[in-house]
Amino acid sequence: MDTQKDGAAFGVGLVLVTAVLWGTVGPAQVLASSPMTPAALGGWRLLAGGLVLGVFTVRPKTMRILAAPTIVRPLLVCALSTSVYQAAFLGSVARTGAALATVVALGTAPVATGLCARWVTGERMGPAWSASTVAAVAGCGLLLAPGGSRVDPLGLFLAVAAGTCYGLYTVSAKQLATTTTNAHLPALSALSLLVGSLPLLPWMINGAAAMRDGATLGLIAWLGVVTTAAAYWLFTLGLSRVRATTAGTLSLAEPLAAALIGALLLHERLSASAWAGCALILLGMVTTCLPSLTRGRSSVRATHTARNRRTTFAGHPEQPGRGEVCAGQSEASTKS
Repeated sequence: MDTQKDGAAFGVGLVLVTAVLWGTVGPAQVLASSPMTPAALGGWRLLAGGLVLGVFTVRPKTMRILAAPTIVRPLLVCALSTSVYQAAFLGSVARTGAALATVVALGTAPVATGLCARWVTGERMGPAWSASTVAAVAGCGLLLAPGGSRVDPLGLFLAVAAGTCYGLYTVSAKQLATTTTNAHLPALSALSLLVGSLPLLPWMINGAAAMRDGATLGLIAWLGVVTTAAAYWLFTLGLSRVRATTAGTLSLAEPLAAALIGALLLHERLSASAWAGCALILLGMVTTCLPSLTRGRSSVRATHTARNRRTTFAGHPEQPGRGEVCAGQSEASTKS
């Protein structure tokens, strides 16, 4: 009955769950204290996640659709942006810490996603997107305020680069969602992850010795299976139901999750301004969700109205309409 409304709400839920899973990446890296370099860790994460996701999704028919030119270009952009994102984000975590890297990277993501969507697909950025993005980015700024410590410039640059790559990936993945069926999207994500691990192969080989560390293996398992294979599967399915700009703003649930994980598991104390920042991020996400759900309700109402009109003017499908009844009566009168 409310298929379109439920589809939009379901898509929002999938993107939010994905953002929460991605929010565990930085804290997990801090907890593991792995000796592996960020680039090598990112490469192993992509390889493990791509293999796990590919086992469940890639089929021979998936390989056949790669011949389409509308598939290859966005797929390569997804792979390259994913590769750079891994090295940049994990490098930023190593230099600035999980909270700062996550907040800056994902605070940059909605703006980058909106600009990339406008440039690549011509998607319009409405006032609701602008208001929600401003609120959410302001919330990220408040999350940064309590630190008061010196910020590493290179770490900050890497976080901004990661957020830009996130925007590129989101827009390119949305292009794939509009040019292929939903059944192929997770498989294409798996391929983009595997291809994205190739540029990081030199660092993966050099850092192979760190694989002897049990904490490193556990970290790669968590990052690969949960935050990559499962998360990218959910994200691609959610992205087929919401706009790219909406997904970009909803991704700000990731720094919110990272902040809460830091408070609960890493015992980091959040100040009043940090909690206010969390509230602003929530406000921005709610503002983003409402237009999608409203469009769904409007579409459902329009569909129901059209059906009612067809029923009123054409009669029940199993019964003759008014015009048919009158024609039958006239024919009977003529014969009599």
